[in-house]
Order: sequence, then C-alpha cells, then structure tokens
Amino acid sequence: MKLLHANVLGSTGTPFIILHGFLGSGDNWKTLGKRFSELGYQVHILDQRNHGKSFHDAEFNYEAMAEDLHIYCTHFGLKDIVLLGHSMGGKVAMTFALRHSKSLKQLIVADIAPRYYPPHHQAILQGLKAVDFDKVTTRQDAEIILNNFVTEPGTRQFLLKNLYWIEPNRLGWRMNLEVLVDSVEEIGQELQDHTPVTCPSLFLKGSSSDYVLPKDEIRIMEQFENAKIQEVANAGHWLHAENPNDFFNAVASFLAKNE
Repeated sequence: MKLLHANVLGSTGTPFIILHGFLGSGDNWKTLGKRFSELGYQVHILDQRNHGKSFHDAEFNYEAMAEDLHIYCTHFGLKDIVLLGHSMGGKVAMTFALRHSKSLKQLIVADIAPRYYPPHHQAILQGLKAVDFDKVTTRQDAEIILNNFVTEPGTRQFLLKNLYWIEPNRLGWRMNLEVLVDSVEEIGQELQDHTPVTCPSLFLKGSSSDYVLPKDEIRIMEQFENAKIQEVANAGHWLHAENPNDFFNAVASFLAKNE
C-alpha cells in the first residue's frame, strides 16, 4: 500500500487535512497548520503523490489523488474530517467530497473553481527542467537558471523549496518532474461529476486573483449547496501566503459557525 507522507500536528481533536497546490508541498503550510492545531484540531499536512516526500507514481490525476486521501484516512481511521485544499489541492478536495461525502465534516477550497483551466505552467516547468544537476551544485546556481524563466522572486523561492540533497554534493528536485511535465494537462481538468455536495463549504478567493470568476461562483453555488464564497483582501492566487492572517481568520470563523 502506498501511503502519503504527512506532518501531523496535535494528538487529539477533529482531523483537519491540508492539501497543497501544484509544485508545492506540505512544508508550505506548516505555519498555518500550527495555528489551526492551536484551535484544537489534529492537523494533517499532506504531501500529495509526486510532490514533497510522498511516493512517485506514473498515474497522476484527480481521481487517483482523491483515492490517495481516502486510503490515508482509512489507514489512520480518520472520520468526519475538515478538508482544506489550495489550487490543485482544492480540486482534489472537491473530488474527494464527491466520492466520499460521508467522511467529510467541512470543506474549504482556496482559490480554485470546478471548471477547466488551460495549461499555464509551461515557463515554470521549462525552468525546472533547465536546471542540470550535473552542473548545478548550489541553491544560488539553481536560482540563476530559474530566473531566466520565472521573473517573480516569490514564485522562484516557492519553487526552490523543492530542492534537496539526494546525496552529499548532489542536489535534486523532490517532485517527480518528469511525470508532472507529462501530466500537466491533468491539472486544469474540470470536475466531470456534477452531483450536489451538501456539507458546509467555504470557497476563498484572492482579491487580485482571476482563478474564481463570477461565472465560476454560479457553478460553485449550484453544486455546493451549503457553500459560502468569501474574498481575501490584498491577495492573489497564493492567498494563504500573501495574507495569512485574513485567510486564517476566515477559515477559523467558518469552522466555528459550522461546528
């Protein structure tokens, strides 16, 4: 059995599972995860397949990733979970909600809608592929190469968190870059299942992000019958990193009202 890698914060409380986005890892959520655990939740920050410290697999789609989460919950006996997913993780969370609604207590989706998104990670993936670890021996070397493809400093730093020492004096990427490049079309896929979801749901969107448009809100409210859509000010697509306090307060308020 292949089991996702997790960082678990807290020994008791309602299980609160966090799913990162494409090319991220659970490490991106440690600070917020700690804050949620301080509310009394047992927080499970997962690395999804082909990301972070989790297993690599040639299969990469939302059905497989939702099943990974189901296997994880079954293995550890987690029931009535709170599930939070950002971007790609949000689509995994929505897929899980459709397939395993009885396991879900509350759903939080960060800056993603159920619709199709055209591929838009090409420059980032080209930059990651351009880093030749036969020649690149430092983080600074890798950043210089990435800078030719990714000009935004925050995005480069986010990507560089995937660097690790495979062995002494040899760096590598933690993510399964080959499979992610080959499967990049899967990231934008629409949720094909339009079955209504009835659990309390919070959809958060960044005020300067274009990932959740007015037409998307119509689809969200039609399918997620007990949903609330809320904007996080002064934030784009990485709303949890750009405005963590407002993000945390929005989630905490939602959880308190739907206990």
